[in-house]
Amino acid sequence: MHKIRQEKLICTDEKRIDQFLSHARTGYLGLTDGELPYVVPLNFVWMNEALYFHGAAKGRKINLIHANPNCCFTVSEDYGTMVSPIPAKTDTAYMSVMLFGVLEKVSDLTEATAAMQAMLDKYVPGYYDKSLSQSHVEKYRSSLGSHTAVFKLKPSVRTAKENQMNPQLSFYPGRNVQMDI
Repeated sequence: MHKIRQEKLICTDEKRIDQFLSHARTGYLGLTDGELPYVVPLNFVWMNEALYFHGAAKGRKINLIHANPNCCFTVSEDYGTMVSPIPAKTDTAYMSVMLFGVLEKVSDLTEATAAMQAMLDKYVPGYYDKSLSQSHVEKYRSSLGSHTAVFKLKPSVRTAKENQMNPQLSFYPGRNVQMDI
């Protein structure tokens, strides 16, 4: 695996990384389509040291996973821009995590239901008055007639970078360079 070039931005705080993955809302699944990359944005949930997502059981993403289950899943959050009177030192506050590994389809109905329930709890907390039933997960079909597939990524490599916001440098509308010299 390649080494992160900007070592001062490396985040090794496992609790912070887990918390970030638990709250971030969108991730990007990177797959290989022949010689071309294929990246798709997804909702996901981080639980039990694995990343779960779901989707239709048919389609390009599924075909690519079957052909080559190696993947990269990237999650990044932008926390704002930090200014400097020197243009090249204007920077972005952010955190990003990259997970590398092999995707596997979740065939255990109990695990798949738990992952789907965790996604509901993350994206629509308190909306439903009952827990998701296994029969719903097992029988549900999309408007196109496709069954739902749940996938799991237990990363073999996990890297994280973070550039924390310096509140004194935070850009806001109306701020200009004259205020900082």
